[in-house]
Amino acid sequence: MKVAVAAYPLDPVTDFDAWARKAAEWVERAEADLLVFPEYGAMELAHLDGSETAGDLEASLHAAARHGPAAQEVWADLARRHRAHILAPSGPWDAGGARPVNRTWLHGPDGTLGHQDKQVMTMFERSWDIRSGDPLRVFRVGEFTVGVLICYDAEFPALGEALVAAGADLLLVPSCTDTVAGFTRVRVGAMARALEGQCVALHSPTVGACPWSPAVDENRGRAAIYAPPDLGFPETGIVAEGAMDAPGWTRATIEPAAIARLRDRGVVRGHAHRGEAAAAARRFRA
Repeated sequence: MKVAVAAYPLDPVTDFDAWARKAAEWVERAEADLLVFPEYGAMELAHLDGSETAGDLEASLHAAARHGPAAQEVWADLARRHRAHILAPSGPWDAGGARPVNRTWLHGPDGTLGHQDKQVMTMFERSWDIRSGDPLRVFRVGEFTVGVLICYDAEFPALGEALVAAGADLLLVPSCTDTVAGFTRVRVGAMARALEGQCVALHSPTVGACPWSPAVDENRGRAAIYAPPDLGFPETGIVAEGAMDAPGWTRATIEPAAIARLRDRGVVRGHAHRGEAAAAARRFRA
């Protein structure tokens, strides 16, 4: 399967049609079967309500959430027209509670597969009062089982283990980080989850300055695809990566057989031995 991860800049879009054209242009350039967009890429929708709303943190969260359903219709239509699976940019979403959640949607050629909410909020999100939403789940995408770890979630081994235990062999990691340190934390987390689960992680960040938004004003990172540094994959664990802070797509072709072969005959067998590690951890006494 051809996969593509976006290093995505946020633009101060002035009307919905202009935003939809941007979305269509990005999908057309991807030339892939599975497209991954970043965390909080949907915050650019807040600018549809004007610069004053976009510049107010609380107002911008609700504006982005309000435009979210219409945006998902666009992403779903693009997935159908391009016969691709698209993990749409995440953003604030009104899930019926007192506060918004951070939600992404996965759309496929034959319809929407469902959504994934972020599990663990960063300190920034806690100050915004973004809430944790629905639990983790896995999706079937072609011959792959796919899980999503939104940004900070990728830094927690237990979350990656839960998805791998449910059959995930691809982990999609959309992120939004305002420093190189923040980006590196997610990068290290994504690489570690790929190593532990003997799977492939697809990391998509926001990039570039966004001075009109207090939520996503600075964005650092590079798009990349990670795998265990073992049988059939690069010795660095980096299958492909884009330039730092440069908008665009990073692509690779991933074969299900390559992951199965790695898990069956790799130099290390983290996927097979994770039960032993868990048992050893239970025996530990401080």
